[in-house]
Amino acid sequence: MDHDMKIIIGSGLAGPLLAIYLSQRGYPVQLYEKRPDLRVENIPVGRSINLALSHRGIKAIKSADVFDKIDPLLIPMKGRMVHLSSGDIEFQPYSIHPYEHINSVSRGELNKILMTKAEASGKVQIYFDHSLLEIDGDTNELVFENGNRAPVTDHVFGADGAGSVIRNYIDEKVLSPSCVDPLGHDYKELHIAPGKNGEFQLDSSALHIWPRGEFMLIALPNTDKSFTCTLFLPAEGKRSFESLGTPELITEFFHTYFEDVQPLLENFPNTFFDNPTGKLATVYTDEWQYNNQYCLIGDAAHAVVPFFGQGMNASFEDCEVLMQCLDEAQGNWEGVCKKYSSVRKSDCDAIAKMAIENYVEMRDLVSRKEFKQQKEIANILMERFPDRFIPRYNMVSFTSIPYSEVYRRGAIQKEIISKLDLKKPDLTAAESMIKEKLSPLV
Repeated sequence: MDHDMKIIIGSGLAGPLLAIYLSQRGYPVQLYEKRPDLRVENIPVGRSINLALSHRGIKAIKSADVFDKIDPLLIPMKGRMVHLSSGDIEFQPYSIHPYEHINSVSRGELNKILMTKAEASGKVQIYFDHSLLEIDGDTNELVFENGNRAPVTDHVFGADGAGSVIRNYIDEKVLSPSCVDPLGHDYKELHIAPGKNGEFQLDSSALHIWPRGEFMLIALPNTDKSFTCTLFLPAEGKRSFESLGTPELITEFFHTYFEDVQPLLENFPNTFFDNPTGKLATVYTDEWQYNNQYCLIGDAAHAVVPFFGQGMNASFEDCEVLMQCLDEAQGNWEGVCKKYSSVRKSDCDAIAKMAIENYVEMRDLVSRKEFKQQKEIANILMERFPDRFIPRYNMVSFTSIPYSEVYRRGAIQKEIISKLDLKKPDLTAAESMIKEKLSPLV
């Protein structure tokens, strides 16, 4: 089948997956990446070292026929290990079903596998060290910082992240440009090395959280038996990155709030000052495509804060939804990008809201008695009414229910629980409300 060349900007995670999907449908693909080839050069991946892969991402990867290469890299995390200020530790499972868990995975290793799979198709050419500078409308060319140019002959997909050049180009053409909403909290990555015996120094079957009200520390396991830790903290204020300007201050801060983990941190506090401070923001985009030719996927369209672990999963699902729109159109691209963006936008707006709400849950609510009681009731209702009542976290992480529907049903479920006695819930009343307000899930 003779197809027109498709161009993808950005070879992070969504870009290579989309390239695989397109190659499966017979399209040749040019994939441009601003960084060197991380399979050849030992370069930082730029953002979080490890990510949480869950149902939506796994489903998309399986559709690309590459999951068998990624599966060995996954470390199952069956729940949250909550480290309380008192020194007590509580395990909060993600689900009543033991087979439902999220997975810690190396961003870099996942990226390498996807790029290699894309190239193996014989239809995908990746051009590294090609940072897109602008689109020359007069010549209809992509202009790269290295001086190279490439003609725009067909579709161009922006998979170039939160600072997307493709999104900026679309913004210039549409009435409602995108906006970036800073969270006001930043993050810093730290590291826990394997113990002297070469094993994990924390339980590797959980995502560890140290909730401290307005801020928190988390830790995810790596396959080399280390943990990647991330401190989330206000950018400014009394307890903030701004206030921690010396080794003495950061040491005192950790001694006060994270005393149990401080001795485990590698080369601390030097790493705190050596590692960059990352910014957190949400990207809101009204127009995901322009002229059915330029189209956004992943963070370029909808960068979200990381507190639901859905940034990568949502980006992978984008690729799957785009291909569903194309397949439904039987390969006729006219209107595909427009349909994809209209289908997908409400869902990604919903996960953006849920990600911000989950930050409050993780840094504060998980340590509260009322939250734990509500979670217990939610699990009881899920067990009794599995076709109607699924807790919001479970819908997001373990199903493909559209995010917008998850948000809608989650609000109803929260309202139902709010009307129950947390100590002695009336399950008959709960059943009546559930059957009245929540339709069965097919």
